[in-house]
Amino acid sequence: MKKPTRRPKSSCILTLPKQPFQKPTLPIKDSPPHPAAQPPPGPPQWNLLQRMTAKTLDAMERALVSRERLHKLPKTADPAVQIAGNFAPVPETPVAHDLHTTGTIPECINGVYLRNGANPFHEPLAGHHFFDGDGMIHAVTINAAKNSASYACRFTETRRLIQERELGRPVFPKAIGELHGHSGIARLMLFYARGLFGLLDHSQGTGVANAGLVYFNRRLLAMSEDDLPYQVRVSPTGDLETIGRYNFGEQLKSTMIAHPKIDPFSGELFALSYNVVQKPYLKFFKSSPDGEKTPDVEILLETPTMIHDFTITENFVVISDQQVVFKLQEMIKGGSPVIYDEKKKSRFGVLSKNAENGEDIIWVDCPDTFCFHVWNAWEERENENDVVVVIGSCMTPPDSIFNECDENLKSVLSEIRLNLKTGESTRRPIINQSSEQINLEAGMVNRNLLGRKTRYAYLAIAEPWPKVSGFAKVELSTGKVEKFIYGENKYGGEPFFVPRNSKNSDGEDDGYILTFVHDEKAWKSELLIINAMTLNLEASVKLPSRVPYGFHGTFVSSEDLENQV
Repeated sequence: MKKPTRRPKSSCILTLPKQPFQKPTLPIKDSPPHPAAQPPPGPPQWNLLQRMTAKTLDAMERALVSRERLHKLPKTADPAVQIAGNFAPVPETPVAHDLHTTGTIPECINGVYLRNGANPFHEPLAGHHFFDGDGMIHAVTINAAKNSASYACRFTETRRLIQERELGRPVFPKAIGELHGHSGIARLMLFYARGLFGLLDHSQGTGVANAGLVYFNRRLLAMSEDDLPYQVRVSPTGDLETIGRYNFGEQLKSTMIAHPKIDPFSGELFALSYNVVQKPYLKFFKSSPDGEKTPDVEILLETPTMIHDFTITENFVVISDQQVVFKLQEMIKGGSPVIYDEKKKSRFGVLSKNAENGEDIIWVDCPDTFCFHVWNAWEERENENDVVVVIGSCMTPPDSIFNECDENLKSVLSEIRLNLKTGESTRRPIINQSSEQINLEAGMVNRNLLGRKTRYAYLAIAEPWPKVSGFAKVELSTGKVEKFIYGENKYGGEPFFVPRNSKNSDGEDDGYILTFVHDEKAWKSELLIINAMTLNLEASVKLPSRVPYGFHGTFVSSEDLENQV
């Protein structure tokens, strides 16, 4: 694979119209108070030395920012590109009840649909990548019996957000938008100097909790892979309240990946933790349904690797060790610490779910394969050999999300077969590429069948990249594609499948797709509920405020809501 050229004449990142930055405001009059909406406290109670140090470090930062502004930012770090249009942030919205609903909400859609996303609280001072924003959850609580819904959106109260709000400006480095080159090193030095003098506390986590959501062990968890998960409670009125960082009863001592997997048959949670600075770079663990975590299993990697997602089968976890890696020394050379390493071999590791030792992992090379997301995997027998089948979207250029490139991004839905006996792999596009090229990113299979062979996947049509014009229902064995297109000037995000029957006793596609859609002409957002069998629109809920394009979501039933802790 040819290594992408840097700083090209054109970019695969779409430039969108700029919208004014909307700083979060207080709730409307008479709405219930919420921690994220309270006015910030007064100045920090620092001693004389701390105040003098703060002024010195602030002056150094202003000089750094002034110097940075003399140079044009790459599009992957330019706020005018990354948070423009409907990627721009919104203020919090307190609970709005009795929303206008058209059609009939299906009986099984009774609970709350939640979707996470990046929503910067402060206007960026310098570089900013879309992934850098503070976590905000958008929640639509649905009462199917009354055909009614309410909506609220709240920031997840991370330790990072709380401190930055108290200080009145961003002080934590942005992992992608700012940590590159010599200025990135300078920002890290300023950050740790502030910590050394007690001007901020980074010991309680630096993450933004903006990517994934999972309901596990009677808790809703918001996650980004650079921190512990954060527990968020949904109130009876449909509002959201951050409880705090969740460490499985002090059992989890490191970060947790944003895409843990819950086995639908055992109820166990499986997760990874990776470190970009010190070994072990990767660890695996699982938890029983009641939150009892196993000891970490260390997995030997030569270099710290970007592992955003993984998957499970009936007996294994399947982990990708690919060519997008972290090399902090690249900052000394003036580059990005997230790079494509053409000398490294891509491979998948297959490890028993019950493994106690990472040395038991089976590695299978899979050249030039980068799956930012994987949708499912299962086990098969082929010519008397054990084979693991992985369904994922293979992205090229691999690092185009993080670095500018002069190639059009492609995300090809693929079937990857890993032969556990021979150590060989094959890869094929599921959709006939000669007849249709379609970028598929963000989506899922029926989660009642995760880890088992599935017939369908529901995936976002990521066109024109990075916007989503609809979703595709793909028959994995034949490549047959059925599309639901949102319409002119309308774009959405991840399609989330909710089965009609929670135990999946009916057909695999017997359920509904939930997704947020935004009309860029009318500047209005809505929640669509679509029949997954027929792809007919069943109902839509008009939302009181704009919902920016975001990341991943989940659905929590009314029964589970009542059992929250």
